[in-house]
Amino acid sequence: MPQDKTGDPRQSAGNKLSVLRKHPIFADLEPEALDQLCRYAKHTTVKRGATIAAKGDPGNNLFAVIAGTVKISSSSPDGRNAILNLIGPGEIFGEIAVLDGAPRSADATANTNCELYIIDRRDFLPFVKSQPALAMKFIELLCARLRWTSQQVEQVILQNLPGRLASALLGLTEERKLDSGSGTLAITQQEISEMVGMTRESINKQLRAWAGRNWVRLEHGAIVVLDTDALRELAESGLDGE
Repeated sequence: MPQDKTGDPRQSAGNKLSVLRKHPIFADLEPEALDQLCRYAKHTTVKRGATIAAKGDPGNNLFAVIAGTVKISSSSPDGRNAILNLIGPGEIFGEIAVLDGAPRSADATANTNCELYIIDRRDFLPFVKSQPALAMKFIELLCARLRWTSQQVEQVILQNLPGRLASALLGLTEERKLDSGSGTLAITQQEISEMVGMTRESINKQLRAWAGRNWVRLEHGAIVVLDTDALRELAESGLDGE
């Protein structure tokens, strides 16, 4: 893990408090509790491609993303990769292993240059036990993760390939709160293929067909969703059939 980049302690404490106060998970904490959390949170930066946590590692830390994107993935012995989730600013990861004490269930890699706050499990567990509202936030988070996983399983089993791709693009758009045509999804076609279980060639062919219909626009290392209604209709009609 990279070294802490905090610099001057007083300036660091002020910045940390400001950032954590804006973080959706911690924003509702009382000032005293937020001050206590600031003492636990350690700031770090991670370069793109660096491993943050590996599958099987002890779950010693909780991570809050301040800037950048973290890829949660798993790989098979023959080298195939599956992207399970992309975690962006305002989100956390590592909570499952921290809460249940079991080893990490997946790899976490910096998909871009990242800025993180890290909280040690030994500090976090007593803290969350003393903060019932925060405990409820984590219950809600785990429920959301379970719902998302159920949707992913449903899509893989029941949707055809175009429907799965449309669902993935819509999900990413909604996670980042992008309006149709107003922003880009900073994701490569290879990453999309690893999210939906399709080959990169199939992804490219389908995206080019949709670009010809002005449903999406392809850019270097990014995809712009132009017509969410068309993709949503396709995703819904892609259930249980070709």
